[in-house]
Amino acid sequence: MTLTSFYPVIATSRLTESHDFYTRLFGFQTTFEAAWYVSLRRPGPPAYELALLDYTHPTLPEGYRAPVQGLLLNFEVEDVDAEWERLVAGEGLRPELELRSEDFGQRHFIVADPNGVLIDVITPIAPTGTYADQYVSDVYPRTYGA
Repeated sequence: MTLTSFYPVIATSRLTESHDFYTRLFGFQTTFEAAWYVSLRRPGPPAYELALLDYTHPTLPEGYRAPVQGLLLNFEVEDVDAEWERLVAGEGLRPELELRSEDFGQRHFIVADPNGVLIDVITPIAPTGTYADQYVSDVYPRTYGA
């Protein structure tokens, strides 16, 4: 298989609010907009894509027409502390998980989008203890922030 693109599609009952959330706060730009579907792209390189879909639209099989549930999106950034200041202190987003450093190699915090999708904002840091040995460096080389 030759993969030409890969992106999540969030089934939502809050299309307008979600569209605003991802464009205003996370830098995505609209590439297609209909009353039931919005395609977004964050310019790169690399470019990242995300789509929003009205969960009632018949393009979804009938048995799957439900709003998103249980989804976590990871956004790796250069400076998680600056994003905490921008999103939580500046924009007033409520943290679902406070800013903290984890032994497994992340400094991060979690907020939620209008649908309850969790947004984990992460800067990789050096893992400690046995976690350092659990990374497969030739498959996933990590670069650690400050």
